[in-house]
Amino acid sequence: MARIPRPWQLAIEVVVQEQLRFLRDNFRWLAGGFLLLMLSSFGQTFFIGLAGNELRVRFDLSGGAFGLIYMAATLASAAVLPWLGRSLDLMPGWKVTRFVMPLLALACLLLAFAPHIAVLVVAIFLLRLFGQGMMTEIAFTEVGRWFVASRGLAMAIVTPGLQAGTALLPIAYVLVSDSLGWQAAWVASAALLVLACPSLLVLTRVERVPHARESAMAAGRTARDWSRSEVARDPMLYLLLAGTLAPPFIGTTIFFHQGYFIALRGYDAISFAAAFPVMAVSTIIFGFVCGHLVDRLGAIRLLPWFLAPLAVASATAALITPLWGIYVFMFLLGISNGFTSTLLGALWPEVYGVANLGGIRAMTVSAMVLATALGPGLTGILIDLGVSLPEQLLWMSGWCVLAALLLAYAAHEISRREYGHRRV
Repeated sequence: MARIPRPWQLAIEVVVQEQLRFLRDNFRWLAGGFLLLMLSSFGQTFFIGLAGNELRVRFDLSGGAFGLIYMAATLASAAVLPWLGRSLDLMPGWKVTRFVMPLLALACLLLAFAPHIAVLVVAIFLLRLFGQGMMTEIAFTEVGRWFVASRGLAMAIVTPGLQAGTALLPIAYVLVSDSLGWQAAWVASAALLVLACPSLLVLTRVERVPHARESAMAAGRTARDWSRSEVARDPMLYLLLAGTLAPPFIGTTIFFHQGYFIALRGYDAISFAAAFPVMAVSTIIFGFVCGHLVDRLGAIRLLPWFLAPLAVASATAALITPLWGIYVFMFLLGISNGFTSTLLGALWPEVYGVANLGGIRAMTVSAMVLATALGPGLTGILIDLGVSLPEQLLWMSGWCVLAALLLAYAAHEISRREYGHRRV
């Protein structure tokens, strides 16, 4: 007798079929966003840090001096990003990509062959501005405009590009570096960017215009179009930032100080590193869960809840000392990362519209870059003053709880004003 599928199995099959159909019908745009995020890795901290020891030796820098240079270059990129990001409101994303990727490749070459410390500073500035800043800015801004009814699912599909870069590119870097030297690895990085640029332009050159049916299905999911000056004066923006900056601040802090944390707890470094795949898998899975919820409920309604996994993760790392606690922490951090990347990709169109989304997202990404620059420095100072990282993590957990309350208030106010606007 044939086995009859259970209702939940049928539901899963239907969801999977719908997602596969969506991926097939929108492959070029989704692949473009995925690749943009993957190639942004060349400007991310984890990739630049691979050359940290060589750069310190080359320029005779202490760890503290190199950290100050890195922080200064990152802060400078955060200051420039709001102005450069406006280019996405003035021209199509593929035209912005056309100058961002070659400049990112140039930054890779400058880092490899910098003849003077001043050139090193410029190289790091360009890597942070065009890599972490503009590549992610282009991806999230374009996907936010291209998709309406399925914006959450689209974000869930493209954001694993960040995890793919984290998983694959450091391995490639080490292989090239061990064979040909660290400078050759950065030359190869520049070559990859140059070779990938034409493919990205082909994928993204055709603009995706949401169908009328999509717009009707997602009525209320995109706010009226705000100007940048209106956004800067909006009190809700600062309440939203109080919550949305917690994940990059806390995540960067933990991974920047992971060596200190491993030594403090007496963990085996290999066992600690083995927990990273747990985070990667849970990030991807819960990114899709969040995408489904965003498309059903809207990003604004999820705002009060998305910091809960990060609050528990921070408390777990602070209070649970056996090694198994790190695996629980990585799992929870993956949930947080999955919800954060997908939710924030869909949030800003719901709050401020899409006409000036490039400039508005540039403001929020600039704040995120600022958080990643300040987190390691501020927490490092506290460690030097005798405040241990576990103790700080408890305070960060409390920050998440307080921020969740602020986000609940902000979500209520944003929903109320948008509803009132539509009634008028």
